[in-house]
Amino acid sequence: MTPLRVLGLSGSLRKASLNTALLRAAVDLAPAGMTLEPFDLGALPLFNEDLVASPGAWPEPVAALRTAIASADALLLVSPEYNHSIPAVMKNAIDWASRPPASPLGGKPAAILGASPGGFGTVRMQPHLRQVLTALSMLTLGRPEVLVSNAKAKFDANGALVDEPTREAVRALLVALAEWTARLRPKT
Repeated sequence: MTPLRVLGLSGSLRKASLNTALLRAAVDLAPAGMTLEPFDLGALPLFNEDLVASPGAWPEPVAALRTAIASADALLLVSPEYNHSIPAVMKNAIDWASRPPASPLGGKPAAILGASPGGFGTVRMQPHLRQVLTALSMLTLGRPEVLVSNAKAKFDANGALVDEPTREAVRALLVALAEWTARLRPKT
């Protein structure tokens, strides 16, 4: 089986972000044959096409993101919910990656998960993000859904995911993403 390269994006820039901690946990929980590489979105400028000198002449952090997406077999989008929707950090990354020429997002398999200190997890953000990804012709995994609620109680003081049911849910999502991506890969 060909190794599966997954690029992980966190929709939070906070140092003590629960979602970035969830992404780190996913790296450790990835199944055999999958490598999961986090990409830091902190260096991306706010989306502004005036920053593009000519078509395809991206600012360096944008070029790095687009290259990382293009070389990945799939994406794992880990994001909080802000004001019942997608945080600006995640939407900004998607906006930069979606621009022509040659957006690396079309046809790319993806999975979504998120954590929240509240009781609803990221139940409102995830359908919004799924809608955006669908508009970009991404192939988003439908199930399982991982909505980590009351997340502060599920991580220890060092940011390690210690709640076993949540760890199992993340494992199951990653296995499903691997299977989904394998089914979508062109046969050679």
